Amino acid sequence: MQLWVGLGNPGAKYAANRHNIGWMALDRIADDHGFGPWRSKFQGSVSEGSLNGEKIILLKPETFMNLSGQAVGEAARFYKLTPADITVFHDELDLAPGKARAKTGGGHAGHNGLRSIHAHIGEAYHRVRLGIGHPGHKDRVAGYVLSDFAKAEQDWLDDLMRGISDGAADLAKGDSARFLNAVALRTAPPRSSTSGARPEKDDSAAPSPTAKPEDAAQPNADARSPLQRLMDKFR
Repeated sequence: MQLWVGLGNPGAKYAANRHNIGWMALDRIADDHGFGPWRSKFQGSVSEGSLNGEKIILLKPETFMNLSGQAVGEAARFYKLTPADITVFHDELDLAPGKARAKTGGGHAGHNGLRSIHAHIGEAYHRVRLGIGHPGHKDRVAGYVLSDFAKAEQDWLDDLMRGISDGAADLAKGDSARFLNAVALRTAPPRSSTSGARPEKDDSAAPSPTAKPEDAAQPNADARSPLQRLMDKFR
């Protein structure tokens, strides 16, 4: 059994925020893979299903971001899970929009949701870091993560969600490389190898447009009359 946690804030006000991209990822997985209905449990919403034969519990903490660890800790104790059984999906300022990375353990880098989870279960859990980009200055971070994704960002956001869903079964069996490859195939598909270039025209055998074939084959003709040739002979 695994516990997958999506970080975000509860309420319609925050639903489309960049900070809620972890919730969005879990919603997409649940919808695409036939998970059960969401129900209230562990100070959050829970949906159950299976991927690649592995039972997966999806959890969206509803304690607000900076208390996410309370819900995660409660669920982990109930199911008797270790940090190695837990994967957290969260927004990542230090990744370009649409990029995804997977890691295990490490610091929280100032992310309040991760900070809270560290306090309740330690740092040795798995993370799926979902890039949202950086506003450019630390003073703008709070407003940036709590703002909605712009309309211009919807295409890459949808591609990212599709990729996460495509690779979910691989992530469930612990193959993060194949999971990230599935994401990349959606967010950065390979270019076509076919070329529309026409072959270069070989002009080496083409005749010159001004040259006449007979000009090169015949010597210059003597235009003198027979009398002129005789007179020139005795000069």
